[in-house]
Formats: sequence, C-alpha cells, structure tokens
Amino acid sequence: MDKMPGWADAVLVPLISILLAALVSSLVILAIGESPIDAFGSMVEGALASSAGWGYTLYYATNFMFTGLAVSVAFHARLFNIGGEGQAMLGGLGVALMCLFIPWPHWSLAVIGSGLAAAAFGALWALIPAYLQAKRGSHIVITTIMFNFIAASLLNYVLVNMLRPDGAMEPSSGVFPPATQLPTFQDMFSTTDMVLFQRAPANVSFFIAVAACFVVWLLLWRTRLGYDIRSFGHNERAAKYAGINGVRITIIAMLISGALAGMMAVNSTQGEAERLLLNSSEGAGFIGIAVALMGRNHPLGVFLAALLFGFLYQGGAEVSFWTNIPVQIVIVMQALVILFTGALDNMVRTPLERVFLAFRRKEG
Repeated sequence: MDKMPGWADAVLVPLISILLAALVSSLVILAIGESPIDAFGSMVEGALASSAGWGYTLYYATNFMFTGLAVSVAFHARLFNIGGEGQAMLGGLGVALMCLFIPWPHWSLAVIGSGLAAAAFGALWALIPAYLQAKRGSHIVITTIMFNFIAASLLNYVLVNMLRPDGAMEPSSGVFPPATQLPTFQDMFSTTDMVLFQRAPANVSFFIAVAACFVVWLLLWRTRLGYDIRSFGHNERAAKYAGINGVRITIIAMLISGALAGMMAVNSTQGEAERLLLNSSEGAGFIGIAVALMGRNHPLGVFLAALLFGFLYQGGAEVSFWTNIPVQIVIVMQALVILFTGALDNMVRTPLERVFLAFRRKEG
C-alpha cells in the first residue's frame, strides 16, 4: 500500500515545497531591506497581469517543456540525462542549416523541416553517451556533462568559421529568411482593434511543446516501448529476465530524450532569435532537470512545472528591473525553488507520509 495517495504526491508535495521556497525567499528579501510583498507583487504583475507578460512567460515555459520532457523520458529508463543543454545547442544548428540553406515557401513547411532536423541533431548528440553507457559502462551523467562543453565548442567553431556573415563580429548566423520565421502570439491573436502579446517572443512552437507532452504520455503509458522503458527503469534485472534488451532500451530512451531537448531550438532559435546564437539554449537544459523533478517525470506535471518556471523567469526579470532588488537575489529565489522541489523533496514528503499513515491508523 502506498504511504500517501497519488494526488498528494502530485499536488501537495510540490505545493508545500513552493510555499517553503517562497517563505525562505521572503526572509532573504527582508534581510536586504526590501519588501517581499512588493517583490512578489512585481513578479505577478510582470509575468501574469498583461498579455505581453504572459507572452514571455509562455516563451520560457516552451523551452522548459521540451527540456523537462527530455529529462523525464531518460529518467523513466533510470538514465540521468544532464546533456540537454548541449543537445539543444546542436538542435539549434540543425534548425539553422534547414532555415538558411533550404528555400522553404512557407513557415508551416519550414517548421516541420527544422523540427525534424533539431530532433535528429539532438538525438545524434545523445547517441554517443547512450552507446558508451550501454556498451562500455561509462556513466551517463559524466558523459552528458562533458558533451555539453564539446557542443559549445563545436557550435562556436561552426558559427565563427562557417555560418557568420561576412563582416560580422558577433558569433552568430545570418538572419533566417522571412518565409521560415514563425508567427508569434501577437501575429496570431491580435485584432485590428486590440494588440495582444505586444513584442512578446511566444510563438507557435508553444503548441508544438504542448503536443509533445501528449505524445510523450502516449509513448510512455500507451505503447509497448513505453512499458519496456518504464519496466527497465523500475527494475533492470527483472526487465532483462522478462526479455527486455537493456542496450536497446538505453539507446532508444536517450535518442528520444536528445530529440526532445534538440526540439527546444525551434522555439529559441527559429521562433525568437530568428538566427543561431552561441548561447541559444539559454540554460534551459539544466532548468529542465528541476522541471522534470518537480513534475514527477509525468508529462502533465512537466507542463505545469514549466509554466511555474516560466513565471519565475519572467517575474524575476521584472523584479530586478522595476525594484531595488538585485538580480542576484532573483537568481537565489529561483535556486530556492529548485532546491526545495528537488534536493529537499524528502524533507516535505516524509512528514506528509507520516500524517497520512496516522490518519489511516485512526480510520482502521
């Protein structure tokens, strides 16, 4: 019998963790002589009180959905993919090559080509660590971290020596052709009478990320492959005894994970920057780890956690811009959410389990 109901694990544990992070953040803000109420008010106003704020919040959330799903799929196979950052960088390279060198007639076709290229480049970058784990026993955490640095160096070389326009000093590609540029929420939802999501970077790739959440749920809980992945991650020995090929599952899970991380570049590279930049992944590969942990590695949880972290990123930017709170404190606030929802998860879970067990004893 479970120590507490599933709804409590999915809702109460993250909620209490967030409240504890907010409490500690309030104490930090008070310690520097600022008002926590004003700070959190600025966060809510900047991230949620206007369509433009929502546009930025959803833009960040889109990145975190892709990288959170990437971590979740690997984690179900008991693989800790910390290479989402590098896989997203290489996904951006795939997007840039498709947008710059293929004459797409319309963005609807371009996004299919760039999405497939981003997924392929991300998957291929995850393939080598997957092979080393499956065949050589090299730990996936170490190899994926190392491949992040290799990806950054490779991308820097390609941008400086191959894709940088003549006469440009910045390590970036040229601007993508207009036919490949994705419609933003402002283009999609504004009317002649009202401009919504003004200058916000949220774009059509948000809906691709939501669709990816649904596809991953179907894959993991409604297919034989998903069952094999979860069985292997739950008990490797039993899975092998049942005929599940561990090498195959390790490689396939990492390929899917890398593909999802790579697809983040559709949003950041094709949708927002409209060119390939050196720091195109924007740290989302690492935030995806916290998103997956907070979302309990379930696609619905990842979706909700991505929205929360999108709010934290946009709201934190507004706080540092409109108040006297330094940006470093905003980073501390974000780190506290990650700390309480990830590393200190058992600090909340264990007392809750005791409470529910006590209630069951009384009912019995």
